[in-house]
Amino acid sequence: MPNVVVVGAGGFGAPIAHGLSAKLDSSKHTLTVITSRPYFTHYPALLRVLVTSDRQLEDDSLLGYDKLFQNGNGSIKVGTVTGITKAPNGKSGTVELASGESVPWDVLVLTPGSLWEAGLSLPEGDKSAAVSWFDSWAEKFKQANSYALVGAGAVGIELAGELRDVYPNKKITLIHGDSMFLNDTYPAKFRKDIERRIRIRRIDVLLSNHVDTIDNSGTSHKTREGTPFEADLIVPTRGGRPNTEFIKSLGTKALTPYGRVNVKPTLQVEGETNVFAAGDVIEYKEQKQVAKAAGHAPVIIENVIALLSGSSPSKEYKGSMEAILVTNGKNGGAGYMGMLWGVKLGDYLTAKIKSKTLLVGYAKAAVGLA
Repeated sequence: MPNVVVVGAGGFGAPIAHGLSAKLDSSKHTLTVITSRPYFTHYPALLRVLVTSDRQLEDDSLLGYDKLFQNGNGSIKVGTVTGITKAPNGKSGTVELASGESVPWDVLVLTPGSLWEAGLSLPEGDKSAAVSWFDSWAEKFKQANSYALVGAGAVGIELAGELRDVYPNKKITLIHGDSMFLNDTYPAKFRKDIERRIRIRRIDVLLSNHVDTIDNSGTSHKTREGTPFEADLIVPTRGGRPNTEFIKSLGTKALTPYGRVNVKPTLQVEGETNVFAAGDVIEYKEQKQVAKAAGHAPVIIENVIALLSGSSPSKEYKGSMEAILVTNGKNGGAGYMGMLWGVKLGDYLTAKIKSKTLLVGYAKAAVGLA
């Protein structure tokens, strides 16, 4: 019986698996989802959890897979993928796990997500390992009197806001290599407005500066450019790196030099017929955000079903509107939507949409819990 295998059950893999389980005929196909952790991780909420060890938010951030498969059509396998092999026909093969086990596939969907640093680099294991991790970081933040956050993308900005909520009088410095926050996907006026909102909260900003080594052995430090800054705790808050080392086994066409997956407009991996990819890891000119799953998932689902029915995949991914909501603690933030003339949102709407709830409802829907 042909087996559809999804590698990764995060913000992209979970909705793809959820959608496929409703459309696959269980008498003709099996669906297997491989995940390195036995729970879904809702990353947009983790920064607040790391700072506060909020038990309710922990539960809302680490969600079970009990309702992931519709009609019970699918199974979860917990394991770390180390490689992919192909059969001589090139249209099937096995996924190799660190345990030594091999999982056969006839259609393969790759959504392995990103590798993160510091507090977002959760350990493998069950939920108790994650909870211990959160507690250890909350204690680090509690013990430090001053912080330096390296990287003023969404992660750095949001962590700065969470820290200021909990520690109103501690020194916080946000260091960024560019001359403005975020990146040039967004207009300069919006990027400068976010910086203004951060400075209002008495968070220091060092732009056009880099920190090459994370060294927490002292309090006085200097950037690569020689600018001094004070921090008991330096935290890297840079973007994630694609978790694609195991995909090298597919061949040279599969990955870019940086490690992103080359895909066709159908989201099939370059050089492959029965292998698809979605999420942060694909080489596509767009921001790497979980919100893009709403565009990736329908393409993958329709094309997998077409392939299994003997047709050529034809649905193409056309890209998604660029939009971002950046929290600034529980009650503030700013947003941008790349529509019309560019729509900007302030504290009230950003807090209402994201800052207060951290999009927990979206996460629950992704795994069939809402």
